Amino acid sequence: MNVLADLSQSRDLLVNLTLRELRGKYKRSVLGWSWSLLNPLATMIIFSLVFGRLLKIEPPTSPDGLKNYPAFLLCGLLAWNFLSNTMNGSMMALLGNAGLIKKVYFPRQILVLATVLALDWSFVIEVGLLLVFLLILGNMVLPWIPAVLVAMVLLTIFVTGVGLILSVLNVYFRDLQYLVGIGLQLWFYATPIIYPISKVQDSSLPDWAQTLYKMNPMVGFVDIFRDLLYNLQFPDWWQVLYVTVWSVGILFIGMAVFRKFEPRLAEEL
Repeated sequence: MNVLADLSQSRDLLVNLTLRELRGKYKRSVLGWSWSLLNPLATMIIFSLVFGRLLKIEPPTSPDGLKNYPAFLLCGLLAWNFLSNTMNGSMMALLGNAGLIKKVYFPRQILVLATVLALDWSFVIEVGLLLVFLLILGNMVLPWIPAVLVAMVLLTIFVTGVGLILSVLNVYFRDLQYLVGIGLQLWFYATPIIYPISKVQDSSLPDWAQTLYKMNPMVGFVDIFRDLLYNLQFPDWWQVLYVTVWSVGILFIGMAVFRKFEPRLAEEL
């Protein structure tokens, strides 16, 4: 509660730091914010050619008859990119503001929150363009926008918890950023982004391995976004409950870990 009170009193600082992140993200870049759209677009094109054309991965057909691999891919890829960018950005949130931390006291969590909120803005823009793309394909996604926003909030809570943990641990253990890079690659392929989850369900994996696979919280998030945007249907309630528990739980764990290591931040930096 003390942390929440401190954050509430420092909301003006949070707004200013978030705006600083937004302004500085593509500073002196010719294309500017266009890169936030070009990066996922380039990834979509490459993955569509490699996995959709060469490896012949067939996307499932939605209840309304939509069968489009780029649309299927983007419904999961945008959520993953938000997670990946937040993890990488959060690890540098404290290190990149070492001078500010040493000079004045303020809730250090704000640096991580500013990073998350700045990337959230990019996430909103990308999802908005995805909605337009799906409408062009004939998927009437407009009634599902409120549910999509709820899913985005849950994912934001989840990545904030992860970001708090990584940001503070990276100050004490500088090798963490390299381990996270490897871990993200493994996590990416352990999440049904470039392939439908039916590929795993129909595989020869033993039951325990499939159960372990489905425990991955990003499996739940990707399925929820695909149900809402691609299949135009509500996800299973147990899945929504599962990712909600993960999101709230990892946020409290992140706050606890950050609070434990926060007292010696200035010294370590």
